[in-house]
Amino acid sequence: MVNAERFVRDAVEEIRKESGGDRVVIALSGGVDSSVCAALAAKAIGDRLVPIYVDTGLMRKGETDRIEQMFGHLNLDIVRAGDEFLTALSGICDPEEKRKVIGERFIRVFEREAKRTKAHYLLQGTIYPDRIESEGGIKSHHNVGGMPLEMEFKKVIEPLRDLYKDEVRDVAGALGLPREIQHRMPFPGPGLAVRIIGEVTPEKVAVVREANAIVEEELVDRYVPWQCFAALLGLGTGVKGDNRVHGWIVAVRAVNSRDGMTADPVEIPYGMLAELSSRITSEIPSVARVVYDITPKPPATIEYE
Repeated sequence: MVNAERFVRDAVEEIRKESGGDRVVIALSGGVDSSVCAALAAKAIGDRLVPIYVDTGLMRKGETDRIEQMFGHLNLDIVRAGDEFLTALSGICDPEEKRKVIGERFIRVFEREAKRTKAHYLLQGTIYPDRIESEGGIKSHHNVGGMPLEMEFKKVIEPLRDLYKDEVRDVAGALGLPREIQHRMPFPGPGLAVRIIGEVTPEKVAVVREANAIVEEELVDRYVPWQCFAALLGLGTGVKGDNRVHGWIVAVRAVNSRDGMTADPVEIPYGMLAELSSRITSEIPSVARVVYDITPKPPATIEYE
């Protein structure tokens, strides 16, 4: 386990040294990884830090407003790039290609913001599992294997690159970050795109966003899983009223984990699953059926793509 206090001292010095007196753009998503990076960088370089939050159009319901409230004190720059990301993803079905397209779009947005603010470095919250899964061929994380080979930054600074998720949470505690941030549920960098099997479209994003909000509302406070969400699997046949419908199949996933490398499904009572199914199919008319995923990691990954 990491010695959190010592890590904070070393990371602050590393950021200060590697940035060389220049301005630094930080990819601030609001998750614990990027929040810890922001706190470390604020200690290291003060107002030379340029925090950027990118609304990709693939965020959870209410996410952008929440991030603006949480981090507005940092003079956070919110870039609304939903049309740009959805256009880039049009027609793409392969999960690896989707991740790489999203990774490249992120970098291009950060490059534009760096030019505008005269920053020369990019700081991001890459952690050790991201590197393991990308380098091991499991999947290309948007911030590792999904990044383009050519970038306009002098360097990408990754102070958390050797830490597991539970260690990052320990560092968050040492930095005095609010508990809401320290124990915030993981949300993938590519957002809802990796919770949609196949091509990403505005309609699919809208459906999975609403389903995801219902799942979090029902499960987070009652069962406190390490992570819970909804994913869109495809189309299936159903019946609503007296009519046959061809609607979406939504998968519900809830897992517990320590570091994200392995995960076990949460045993949710049948009555709660029935309530989830009822809410999702009634509140989202285009959903025909709901299933619950009981597969651990491995053999499955936590996210669907």
